[in-house]
Amino acid sequence: MPKRVIIMGAAGRDFHNFNVVFRNNKEYEVVGFTATQIPNIEGRRYPPFLAGNMYKKGIPIYPESELTHLIKTLNVDVAVFAYSDVPHNHVMHLASTVMSAGADFMLLGPKSTMIESRKPLAAVCAVRTGCGKSQTSRKVADILKKHNKRVCLIRHPMPYGDLQKQVVQRFASYDDLDRDKCTIEEREEYEPIIDRGVVVYAGVDYGEILRKAEEEADVILWDGGNNDFPFYKPDVLIVVVDPLRAGHELLYHPGETNLRMADVIVVNKMDSAEDKDVKKLKQNIKTANPDATVIFANSSISVSNPDIIKDKKVLVIEDGPTVTHGGMAYGAGFVAAKRFGAKEIIDPRPYAIGSIRDTYKKYTTTGSVLPAMGYSEQQIKELEETISKIPCDSVVVATPIDIIKIIKIQKPYARVRYELEEIGKPDIEEVLLKTVLNEI
Repeated sequence: MPKRVIIMGAAGRDFHNFNVVFRNNKEYEVVGFTATQIPNIEGRRYPPFLAGNMYKKGIPIYPESELTHLIKTLNVDVAVFAYSDVPHNHVMHLASTVMSAGADFMLLGPKSTMIESRKPLAAVCAVRTGCGKSQTSRKVADILKKHNKRVCLIRHPMPYGDLQKQVVQRFASYDDLDRDKCTIEEREEYEPIIDRGVVVYAGVDYGEILRKAEEEADVILWDGGNNDFPFYKPDVLIVVVDPLRAGHELLYHPGETNLRMADVIVVNKMDSAEDKDVKKLKQNIKTANPDATVIFANSSISVSNPDIIKDKKVLVIEDGPTVTHGGMAYGAGFVAAKRFGAKEIIDPRPYAIGSIRDTYKKYTTTGSVLPAMGYSEQQIKELEETISKIPCDSVVVATPIDIIKIIKIQKPYARVRYELEEIGKPDIEEVLLKTVLNEI
Protein backbone atom coordinates (compact mmCIF):
# COMPACT_ATOMS: atom_id res chain seq x y z
CA MET A 1 0.00 0.00 0.00
CA PRO A 2 1.28 3.51 -0.76
CA LYS A 3 2.32 5.62 2.22
CA ARG A 4 -0.15 8.37 3.01
CA VAL A 5 1.56 11.79 3.02
CA ILE A 6 0.71 15.29 4.13
CA ILE A 7 2.99 18.16 3.03
CA MET A 8 3.45 21.14 5.34
CA GLY A 9 4.09 24.33 3.39
CA ALA A 10 3.32 27.90 2.43
CA ALA A 11 2.45 27.72 -1.29
CA GLY A 12 6.03 27.42 -2.51
CA ARG A 13 8.53 24.73 -1.56
CA ASP A 14 5.63 22.38 -0.73
CA PHE A 15 4.23 22.47 -4.26
CA HIS A 16 7.71 22.06 -5.76
CA ASN A 17 8.48 19.05 -3.57
CA PHE A 18 5.19 17.49 -4.58
CA ASN A 19 5.89 18.06 -8.28
CA VAL A 20 9.38 16.57 -8.30
CA VAL A 21 9.05 13.78 -5.70
CA PHE A 22 5.42 12.76 -5.20
CA ARG A 23 3.52 13.50 -8.42
CA ASN A 24 2.83 10.26 -10.29
CA ASN A 25 4.79 8.36 -7.62
CA LYS A 26 2.74 5.28 -6.74
CA GLU A 27 4.75 4.65 -3.57
CA TYR A 28 2.98 7.61 -1.98
CA GLU A 29 -0.52 9.08 -1.77
CA VAL A 30 -0.59 12.76 -0.85
CA VAL A 31 -3.78 13.32 1.12
CA GLY A 32 -3.32 17.04 1.72
CA PHE A 33 -1.17 20.11 2.14
CA THR A 34 -1.13 22.31 5.21
CA ALA A 35 -0.47 26.04 4.88
CA THR A 36 1.00 28.76 7.09
CA GLN A 37 2.88 32.12 6.89
CA ILE A 38 0.84 33.50 3.96
CA PRO A 39 -2.75 34.73 4.50
CA ASN A 40 -5.73 33.10 2.77
CA ILE A 41 -4.00 30.17 1.06
CA GLU A 42 -5.64 27.42 3.11
CA GLY A 43 -9.10 26.27 2.06
CA ARG A 44 -8.06 25.94 -1.59
CA ARG A 45 -7.08 22.86 -3.58
CA TYR A 46 -3.98 22.00 -5.53
CA PRO A 47 -5.73 21.59 -8.89
CA PRO A 48 -6.02 18.28 -10.79
CA PHE A 49 -4.27 19.85 -13.78
CA LEU A 50 -1.12 20.20 -11.67
CA ALA A 51 -1.59 17.24 -9.35
CA GLY A 52 -1.54 14.61 -12.12
CA ASN A 53 -3.51 11.50 -13.00
CA MET A 54 -3.46 10.07 -9.47
CA TYR A 55 -5.45 13.02 -8.12
CA LYS A 56 -8.58 13.49 -10.23
CA LYS A 57 -10.10 15.89 -7.69
CA GLY A 58 -6.88 17.69 -6.82
CA ILE A 59 -5.45 17.87 -3.31
CA PRO A 60 -7.01 19.89 -0.44
CA ILE A 61 -5.04 22.58 1.44
CA TYR A 62 -5.71 22.80 5.18
CA PRO A 63 -4.56 25.20 7.93
CA GLU A 64 -1.42 23.96 9.67
CA SER A 65 -3.21 24.46 12.99
CA GLU A 66 -5.21 21.30 12.18
CA LEU A 67 -2.08 19.15 11.69
CA THR A 68 -2.53 16.75 14.61
CA HIS A 69 -6.21 16.21 13.80
CA LEU A 70 -5.41 15.64 10.11
CA ILE A 71 -2.69 13.07 10.82
CA LYS A 72 -5.14 11.03 12.87
CA THR A 73 -8.30 11.39 10.77
CA LEU A 74 -6.55 10.99 7.40
CA ASN A 75 -4.39 8.12 8.68
CA VAL A 76 -1.18 9.91 7.63
CA ASP A 77 2.05 7.89 7.56
CA VAL A 78 4.50 10.70 6.70
CA ALA A 79 4.43 14.48 7.22
CA VAL A 80 6.86 16.36 4.97
CA PHE A 81 8.11 19.73 6.19
CA ALA A 82 8.45 22.10 3.22
CA TYR A 83 8.67 25.81 4.04
CA SER A 84 11.39 28.21 5.08
CA ASP A 85 12.77 30.81 7.50
CA VAL A 86 11.77 29.17 10.75
CA PRO A 87 13.93 28.58 13.84
CA HIS A 88 15.45 25.13 14.21
CA ASN A 89 13.56 24.59 17.46
CA HIS A 90 10.26 25.37 15.66
CA VAL A 91 11.02 22.65 13.11
CA MET A 92 11.68 20.15 15.88
CA HIS A 93 8.56 21.18 17.81
CA LEU A 94 6.60 20.37 14.67
CA ALA A 95 8.52 17.10 14.30
CA SER A 96 7.54 16.21 17.86
CA THR A 97 3.93 17.11 17.13
CA VAL A 98 3.93 14.91 14.03
CA MET A 99 5.59 11.94 15.73
CA SER A 100 3.38 12.16 18.81
CA ALA A 101 0.38 11.86 16.48
CA GLY A 102 1.90 8.65 15.07
CA ALA A 103 3.47 9.72 11.75
CA ASP A 104 7.03 9.94 10.45
CA PHE A 105 8.59 13.38 9.93
CA MET A 106 10.47 14.02 6.68
CA LEU A 107 12.76 16.72 5.27
CA LEU A 108 13.65 16.54 1.58
CA GLY A 109 17.09 17.81 0.62
CA PRO A 110 18.81 19.18 -2.50
CA LYS A 111 19.56 15.80 -4.13
CA SER A 112 15.87 14.87 -4.16
CA THR A 113 14.47 18.25 -5.18
CA MET A 114 16.98 20.15 -7.37
CA ILE A 115 16.37 20.10 -11.12
CA GLU A 116 19.42 20.29 -13.40
CA SER A 117 19.52 22.95 -16.12
CA ARG A 118 20.93 22.65 -19.65
CA LYS A 119 22.21 26.21 -19.30
CA PRO A 120 24.73 27.69 -16.84
CA LEU A 121 22.90 28.58 -13.66
CA ALA A 122 23.80 30.97 -10.83
CA ALA A 123 21.72 30.90 -7.64
CA VAL A 124 21.36 33.64 -5.04
CA CYS A 125 19.99 32.61 -1.63
CA ALA A 126 20.22 33.81 1.96
CA VAL A 127 20.36 32.64 5.56
CA ARG A 128 17.36 34.82 6.57
CA THR A 129 14.68 36.89 4.87
CA GLY A 130 15.89 40.48 4.54
CA CYS A 131 19.66 39.86 4.27
CA GLY A 132 19.86 41.65 0.91
CA LYS A 133 19.32 38.74 -1.44
CA SER A 134 17.29 40.72 -3.98
CA GLN A 135 19.89 43.47 -4.32
CA THR A 136 22.54 40.75 -4.76
CA SER A 137 20.46 39.16 -7.51
CA ARG A 138 20.21 42.56 -9.19
CA LYS A 139 24.01 42.90 -9.03
CA VAL A 140 24.46 39.45 -10.61
CA ALA A 141 21.97 40.32 -13.36
CA ASP A 142 23.80 43.58 -14.09
CA ILE A 143 27.15 41.79 -14.40
CA LEU A 144 25.77 39.11 -16.72
CA LYS A 145 24.17 41.75 -18.94
CA LYS A 146 27.44 43.71 -18.94
CA HIS A 147 29.01 40.62 -20.52
CA ASN A 148 26.26 40.63 -23.18
CA LYS A 149 24.51 37.52 -21.91
CA ARG A 150 20.81 36.93 -22.24
CA VAL A 151 19.56 36.43 -18.70
CA CYS A 152 16.30 35.03 -17.39
CA LEU A 153 15.71 35.30 -13.67
CA ILE A 154 13.57 32.56 -12.13
CA ARG A 155 12.05 33.62 -8.83
CA HIS A 156 11.08 31.39 -5.94
CA PRO A 157 7.29 30.89 -6.10
CA MET A 158 4.66 33.26 -4.78
CA PRO A 159 1.49 31.69 -6.25
CA TYR A 160 -1.19 33.34 -4.15
CA GLY A 161 -3.86 33.51 -6.86
CA ASP A 162 -5.43 30.95 -9.22
CA LEU A 163 -2.88 28.13 -9.29
CA GLN A 164 -4.11 26.77 -12.61
CA LYS A 165 -3.40 30.15 -14.24
CA GLN A 166 0.01 30.40 -12.58
CA VAL A 167 1.67 27.21 -13.79
CA VAL A 168 4.23 29.22 -15.77
CA GLN A 169 4.37 33.02 -15.42
CA ARG A 170 6.55 35.22 -17.61
CA PHE A 171 7.01 38.90 -16.77
CA ALA A 172 8.77 41.22 -19.20
CA SER A 173 6.80 44.41 -18.51
CA TYR A 174 4.59 46.11 -15.93
CA ASP A 175 1.61 45.21 -18.13
CA ASP A 176 2.41 41.55 -17.49
CA LEU A 177 2.31 42.22 -13.73
CA ASP A 178 -1.06 43.98 -14.09
CA ARG A 179 -2.41 41.12 -16.21
CA ASP A 180 -1.58 38.56 -13.54
CA LYS A 181 -2.83 40.83 -10.72
CA CYS A 182 0.45 40.52 -8.85
CA THR A 183 0.50 41.25 -5.14
CA ILE A 184 2.69 43.94 -3.58
CA GLU A 185 5.16 41.25 -2.48
CA GLU A 186 5.42 39.91 -6.03
CA ARG A 187 5.88 43.36 -7.52
CA GLU A 188 8.62 44.15 -5.00
CA GLU A 189 10.61 41.23 -6.37
CA TYR A 190 9.79 41.51 -10.07
CA GLU A 191 9.75 45.22 -10.90
CA PRO A 192 13.43 46.04 -10.14
CA ILE A 193 14.50 43.14 -12.36
CA ILE A 194 12.14 44.10 -15.20
CA ASP A 195 13.54 47.64 -14.94
CA ARG A 196 16.92 46.16 -15.89
CA GLY A 197 15.55 44.58 -19.04
CA VAL A 198 15.65 41.06 -17.60
CA VAL A 199 12.75 38.66 -18.07
CA VAL A 200 11.36 37.14 -14.86
CA TYR A 201 9.80 33.69 -14.64
CA ALA A 202 7.82 32.32 -11.70
CA GLY A 203 4.79 30.13 -11.07
CA VAL A 204 4.11 26.62 -9.77
CA ASP A 205 5.70 23.99 -12.04
CA TYR A 206 9.42 24.73 -11.91
CA GLY A 207 10.34 21.95 -14.34
CA GLU A 208 8.20 23.55 -17.04
CA ILE A 209 9.34 27.04 -16.00
CA LEU A 210 12.99 26.06 -16.48
CA ARG A 211 12.32 24.62 -19.94
CA LYS A 212 10.66 27.87 -21.03
CA ALA A 213 13.44 30.05 -19.62
CA GLU A 214 16.15 27.96 -21.26
CA GLU A 215 14.63 28.72 -24.66
CA GLU A 216 15.52 32.43 -24.38
CA ALA A 217 18.48 32.64 -22.00
CA ASP A 218 22.25 32.11 -22.11
CA VAL A 219 22.34 32.08 -18.29
CA ILE A 220 19.66 31.23 -15.74
CA LEU A 221 19.63 33.23 -12.50
CA TRP A 222 17.79 31.68 -9.57
CA ASP A 223 16.51 34.22 -7.04
CA GLY A 224 15.56 32.40 -3.86
CA GLY A 225 12.74 33.23 -1.49
CA ASN A 226 13.03 33.65 2.27
CA ASN A 227 16.06 31.52 3.19
CA ASP A 228 15.17 28.50 1.08
CA PHE A 229 17.77 26.55 -0.90
CA PRO A 230 17.51 26.48 -4.72
CA PHE A 231 15.00 24.46 -6.72
CA TYR A 232 17.73 24.03 -9.36
CA LYS A 233 21.25 22.61 -9.21
CA PRO A 234 23.53 25.68 -9.38
CA ASP A 235 26.92 26.03 -11.02
CA VAL A 236 27.60 28.65 -8.37
CA LEU A 237 25.61 29.23 -5.18
CA ILE A 238 25.87 32.73 -3.70
CA VAL A 239 24.48 33.05 -0.17
CA VAL A 240 23.91 36.38 1.59
CA VAL A 241 24.40 36.70 5.36
CA ASP A 242 23.46 39.54 7.71
CA PRO A 243 25.78 40.84 10.45
CA LEU A 244 22.85 42.73 11.98
CA ARG A 245 21.54 39.28 12.94
CA ALA A 246 24.85 37.56 13.62
CA GLY A 247 24.25 34.01 14.82
CA HIS A 248 21.00 33.56 12.91
CA GLU A 249 22.92 31.85 10.09
CA LEU A 250 23.18 28.81 12.42
CA LEU A 251 19.74 29.02 14.01
CA TYR A 252 17.22 28.98 11.15
CA HIS A 253 16.01 26.37 8.68
CA PRO A 254 16.99 25.98 5.90
CA GLY A 255 19.31 28.99 6.05
CA GLU A 256 22.03 26.99 7.74
CA THR A 257 21.84 24.52 4.84
CA ASN A 258 22.54 27.40 2.46
CA LEU A 259 25.45 28.58 4.61
CA ARG A 260 27.06 25.16 4.54
CA MET A 261 26.44 24.59 0.79
CA ALA A 262 27.53 28.03 -0.42
CA ASP A 263 30.31 28.51 -2.93
CA VAL A 264 30.28 32.25 -2.20
CA ILE A 265 29.14 34.03 0.97
CA VAL A 266 28.28 37.74 0.76
CA VAL A 267 28.52 39.55 4.11
CA ASN A 268 26.15 42.46 3.46
CA LYS A 269 25.31 45.62 5.47
CA MET A 270 28.91 46.20 6.57
CA ASP A 271 28.14 49.93 6.73
CA SER A 272 25.57 49.31 9.48
CA ALA A 273 27.22 46.44 11.35
CA GLU A 274 29.16 46.49 14.61
CA ASP A 275 32.67 45.01 14.69
CA LYS A 276 31.77 42.39 17.31
CA ASP A 277 28.91 41.09 15.16
CA VAL A 278 31.08 40.92 12.03
CA LYS A 279 33.72 39.03 14.02
CA LYS A 280 31.11 36.54 15.28
CA LEU A 281 29.73 36.06 11.79
CA LYS A 282 33.18 35.50 10.27
CA GLN A 283 33.94 32.86 12.90
CA ASN A 284 30.66 31.05 12.20
CA ILE A 285 31.42 31.07 8.46
CA LYS A 286 34.91 29.72 9.10
CA THR A 287 33.50 26.91 11.25
CA ALA A 288 30.57 25.95 9.00
CA ASN A 289 32.03 26.49 5.52
CA PRO A 290 35.77 27.28 5.54
CA ASP A 291 36.18 26.72 1.80
CA ALA A 292 33.64 29.36 0.71
CA THR A 293 34.76 32.55 -1.01
CA VAL A 294 33.77 35.46 1.27
CA ILE A 295 32.80 38.84 -0.20
CA PHE A 296 32.08 41.92 1.92
CA ALA A 297 29.56 44.54 0.88
CA ASN A 298 27.60 47.60 1.98
CA SER A 299 23.88 48.02 1.49
CA SER A 300 24.14 51.45 -0.09
CA ILE A 301 21.08 53.61 0.68
CA SER A 302 19.89 56.55 -1.40
CA VAL A 303 16.82 58.77 -0.94
CA SER A 304 14.84 60.49 -3.69
CA ASN A 305 14.11 63.66 -1.70
CA PRO A 306 15.93 64.02 1.66
CA ASP A 307 14.16 67.32 2.43
CA ILE A 308 10.94 65.37 2.89
CA ILE A 309 12.61 63.55 5.81
CA LYS A 310 14.73 66.20 7.52
CA ASP A 311 13.11 67.64 10.68
CA LYS A 312 9.79 65.95 9.85
CA LYS A 313 7.54 63.54 11.69
CA VAL A 314 7.65 60.55 9.34
CA LEU A 315 5.94 57.23 8.79
CA VAL A 316 8.29 54.49 7.59
CA ILE A 317 6.95 51.80 5.23
CA GLU A 318 9.23 48.77 4.96
CA ASP A 319 9.43 45.68 2.76
CA GLY A 320 6.82 43.33 4.24
CA PRO A 321 8.63 39.97 4.41
CA THR A 322 11.75 41.52 5.99
CA VAL A 323 9.90 42.82 9.05
CA THR A 324 7.39 39.98 9.39
CA HIS A 325 8.67 36.41 9.04
CA GLY A 326 12.18 37.82 8.48
CA GLY A 327 12.12 38.86 12.14
CA MET A 328 13.68 42.31 11.63
CA ALA A 329 12.31 45.15 13.75
CA TYR A 330 13.10 47.61 10.95
CA GLY A 331 14.73 47.85 7.54
CA ALA A 332 16.33 50.34 5.15
CA GLY A 333 13.53 52.90 5.56
CA PHE A 334 14.09 53.25 9.29
CA VAL A 335 17.86 53.55 8.74
CA ALA A 336 17.29 56.24 6.10
CA ALA A 337 14.89 58.18 8.34
CA LYS A 338 17.50 58.28 11.10
CA ARG A 339 20.37 59.03 8.73
CA PHE A 340 18.58 61.88 6.97
CA GLY A 341 17.43 63.65 10.15
CA ALA A 342 13.80 62.77 10.80
CA LYS A 343 12.46 64.63 13.81
CA GLU A 344 10.34 61.67 14.86
CA ILE A 345 9.39 58.25 13.50
CA ILE A 346 5.68 57.77 14.16
CA ASP A 347 4.73 54.34 15.50
CA PRO A 348 1.99 53.05 13.15
CA ARG A 349 0.82 50.20 15.38
CA PRO A 350 -1.90 52.14 17.28
CA TYR A 351 -3.48 53.12 13.95
CA ALA A 352 -3.43 49.72 12.21
CA ILE A 353 -6.74 48.20 11.13
CA GLY A 354 -7.95 44.78 10.00
CA SER A 355 -5.33 42.39 8.66
CA ILE A 356 -2.58 44.99 9.22
CA ARG A 357 -3.40 45.00 12.94
CA ASP A 358 -3.43 41.19 12.85
CA THR A 359 0.02 41.21 11.22
CA TYR A 360 1.49 43.07 14.20
CA LYS A 361 -0.12 40.56 16.56
CA LYS A 362 1.33 37.63 14.63
CA TYR A 363 4.81 39.11 14.13
CA THR A 364 5.60 40.68 17.48
CA THR A 365 9.22 41.49 16.56
CA THR A 366 8.05 44.13 14.04
CA GLY A 367 9.00 47.58 15.37
CA SER A 368 7.67 51.09 14.79
CA VAL A 369 7.46 50.66 11.01
CA LEU A 370 4.62 49.68 8.68
CA PRO A 371 5.06 46.42 6.70
CA ALA A 372 3.91 46.81 3.08
CA MET A 373 1.45 43.94 3.30
CA GLY A 374 -0.64 43.37 0.20
CA TYR A 375 -1.54 39.73 -0.41
CA SER A 376 -5.10 40.61 -1.43
CA GLU A 377 -7.17 43.57 -2.60
CA GLN A 378 -8.75 43.77 0.85
CA GLN A 379 -5.36 43.88 2.56
CA ILE A 380 -4.11 46.56 0.17
CA LYS A 381 -7.20 48.62 1.03
CA GLU A 382 -6.52 48.17 4.75
CA LEU A 383 -2.89 49.19 4.26
CA GLU A 384 -4.03 52.36 2.50
CA GLU A 385 -6.56 53.17 5.24
CA THR A 386 -3.94 52.58 7.94
CA ILE A 387 -1.55 55.02 6.23
CA SER A 388 -4.27 57.68 5.96
CA LYS A 389 -4.94 57.52 9.73
CA ILE A 390 -1.33 58.08 10.83
CA PRO A 391 -0.54 61.69 11.93
CA CYS A 392 2.73 62.32 10.11
CA ASP A 393 4.26 65.09 8.01
CA SER A 394 5.64 62.77 5.36
CA VAL A 395 6.19 59.13 4.45
CA VAL A 396 9.45 57.23 3.91
CA VAL A 397 8.84 54.36 1.47
CA ALA A 398 11.50 51.64 1.48
CA THR A 399 9.72 49.03 -0.60
CA PRO A 400 11.56 47.97 -3.78
CA ILE A 401 8.65 49.26 -5.87
CA ASP A 402 7.06 52.69 -6.13
CA ILE A 403 4.12 51.78 -3.92
CA ILE A 404 2.20 54.87 -5.06
CA LYS A 405 1.25 52.82 -8.13
CA ILE A 406 -0.68 50.45 -5.88
CA ILE A 407 -2.00 52.62 -3.05
CA LYS A 408 -2.81 56.28 -2.47
CA ILE A 409 -0.54 58.22 -0.11
CA GLN A 410 -1.91 61.67 0.67
CA LYS A 411 1.27 62.99 2.32
CA PRO A 412 4.58 63.91 0.64
CA TYR A 413 6.79 60.85 0.37
CA ALA A 414 10.42 59.96 -0.25
CA ARG A 415 11.58 56.70 -1.80
CA VAL A 416 14.50 54.78 -0.35
CA ARG A 417 16.58 52.62 -2.66
CA TYR A 418 19.32 50.22 -1.68
CA GLU A 419 21.91 48.48 -3.84
CA LEU A 420 24.79 46.11 -3.14
CA GLU A 421 28.15 47.87 -3.03
CA GLU A 422 31.06 45.44 -2.81
CA ILE A 423 34.13 46.25 -0.72
CA GLY A 424 37.49 45.33 -2.26
CA LYS A 425 38.30 41.93 -3.71
CA PRO A 426 37.21 39.26 -4.41
CA ASP A 427 33.96 40.44 -5.94
CA ILE A 428 30.96 38.84 -7.61
CA GLU A 429 32.19 39.52 -11.15
CA GLU A 430 35.38 37.54 -10.48
CA VAL A 431 33.28 34.64 -9.22
CA LEU A 432 30.97 34.69 -12.25
CA LEU A 433 33.93 34.83 -14.66
CA LYS A 434 35.28 31.64 -13.11
CA THR A 435 31.95 29.82 -13.08
CA VAL A 436 28.87 30.48 -15.24
CA LEU A 437 30.57 32.91 -17.67
CA ASN A 438 33.42 30.46 -18.13
CA GLU A 439 30.96 27.79 -19.29
CA ILE A 440 29.43 29.72 -22.17
